[in-house]
Amino acid sequence: MDVYEALYTTRAMRRVKPDPVPMDIQAKILDAAIRAPSGGNTQNWKFLLVDDRDVIGRLAPLYRDAIDQLWATIYADRIAAAEADPDAPASVQMRKVQSSADWLADHFAEVPLFMFAFIQGDPSGGSIYPAVWSAQLAARAHGIGSSLTAVLGFWYPNETFEILGVPTDEQWIMAGCISFGYPLGRWGVASRRPVQDVSYRNRWGAPVGFTVDEPLWTPEQR
Repeated sequence: MDVYEALYTTRAMRRVKPDPVPMDIQAKILDAAIRAPSGGNTQNWKFLLVDDRDVIGRLAPLYRDAIDQLWATIYADRIAAAEADPDAPASVQMRKVQSSADWLADHFAEVPLFMFAFIQGDPSGGSIYPAVWSAQLAARAHGIGSSLTAVLGFWYPNETFEILGVPTDEQWIMAGCISFGYPLGRWGVASRRPVQDVSYRNRWGAPVGFTVDEPLWTPEQR
């Protein structure tokens, strides 16, 4: 797969089939992940793959409740705005995000594979997220969708550590939980605010120097 196709079409794919991800593909995903840059080349990370239905089933109600708390707190204002003006573009997008996240929460126990990423000594995530993204790109190359979520670590870190058997005296930080599975939906280039709206050059607020009104890669360029 062309690198730009992977970069432009790898987006959160939360709706996935229950079909298992083959072991050889899992190996390729993790091998790609560990090749990513690591702060100081310390590689002080651990990756925990979870496909045991009993383990996932114990995590599922925690995840469902964490998503409910997310809507009631951090996203409360955005949800209220969407309900007040449902036809506004931002409201439509918010409802799509909420529906997708709720689908994963409702079907968490059916997702075939999760990867939990852990890091020591780097709460910024700078030493682990490149590896996580490499895993997601590798999965995309094999037609597997993925989605990174951090709500379990935010609302239920202790319970998650206990269920997964993670040592609590070694300063491990749960950087995220990534779901993997063959997607129910279609791949596509995500709609985003253009670069000139979110980028500056040399000084905050200064024009970046170019405009990009349409994606610079399209499926026709494959």
